[in-house]
Parts: sequence; C-alpha cells; structure tokens
Amino acid sequence: MPNPAAVRARFHLAAEAFTAVVAEVVTDQWDRPGLGEWSVRDLVGHGSRAFLTIEAYLATAPAAATAPTADAPELADAAAYYRAIRTALTDHAAVTQRGRDAGAALGADPAGAVAKIAARVDELVRATPDDAAVTTPWGRLRLVDYLRTRTFELTVHGLDLARAIGARPPAAIAEPVRDCLLFAPEIAGDLPAAPDLLLLLVGRENLPAGLSAV
Repeated sequence: MPNPAAVRARFHLAAEAFTAVVAEVVTDQWDRPGLGEWSVRDLVGHGSRAFLTIEAYLATAPAAATAPTADAPELADAAAYYRAIRTALTDHAAVTQRGRDAGAALGADPAGAVAKIAARVDELVRATPDDAAVTTPWGRLRLVDYLRTRTFELTVHGLDLARAIGARPPAAIAEPVRDCLLFAPEIAGDLPAAPDLLLLLVGRENLPAGLSAV
C-alpha cells in the first residue's frame, strides 16, 4: 500500500504541474483542438474536475462512519475505483459534455479560475485526514486512495494539455509520472487487453488501436 505522505506529496506536485501548464495557455489557444472532441478549454475544464470532485465527494460523505451499502460499496483502493467506473462510464457523449460544461464554467479567465480552485482544494486536502470517507457515485474510499486517482487524472491531462499547446511539461510532473507508470498496471491487470498493453509499453508495433489502461 502506498505511503500516505508520499501519495499526498505526489498529488500536490501533480496539481502544481497542471496549474502551471494551464497558466501557459495563451488567448488564441483556448478554442484550438485539445484532446479528441475537446477544445483546449474543454480539456482544462475536464482536468479541473479532478479538483472539484474532491470537494463534492467529501461533502457527500456521511458525518459518521457507516457500513458499506449496495449504493456505496467499500472500494479497497485507487485501482478498485477505476475498475468500478470502467463499466459505468460507457456514455462517452456525457463525459465529453461534462468536460465542455466544466470548461465553460471557468469563465473569462480560465487559468485564474483553475488556480483559485486548485488553491481552495489544496487547503481542503491538507485539512482532511487520510482516512476521511470520499463518497463517489461508484462507491466509497479513503481520501488518501482517492487522491491517487486525482494524481493520475491531473498528470495525464496535464501532459495532454502540454502537447495541445506545444509546451514543455513542468519539472514538477516528473514524480507523478513515475507513480502513474506504476499505477497504470494495477488498473489494467485484469483487462483482456493487458497483454497488448504490456507489449505497447516495451515498444512493440502493429498493436490494436485505442489501447488504454482505464
């Protein structure tokens, strides 16, 4: 099990890196292609949800410890969270629209809005214990485990954004990237595509399109 202090440190580095890349977006880049159907603004909006869901899911956690239920099963760790959402998030149009809505909600100064959100959530995370319950639509897990999923999201989408705007990834992202490279196999190990994903990591060619650990 990852050390909670290390998980927190990597989350803060990933948050720093993501906000640093967002700050590099210039005015005429916001409407450019970002990722798939998303514009740069949409991609940034989607990335900002990695912060906003921490607030939302901590707010919906029960005030006192309660037993797991069918609606809120206990998720053992961060990889279990991704396995839980794998079958639930099949409506790609809805995911795309949430990114667009989140991007629009950032307003006239998206970079400033993301910086404020990140600072606000940073304070919340620092003030919340590791084992605080985070209640998601797919189950409940500890804050320290949920933070590992947020590090993954912020790191991957920070790299997506850097590519979209032609920026160099900031130095702060190096340690989160190393953690994500260790974490991705935990998520993907039970997938039918796991053998192909392993071959992809070691540079084999002529593999199926669209391979993903999540």
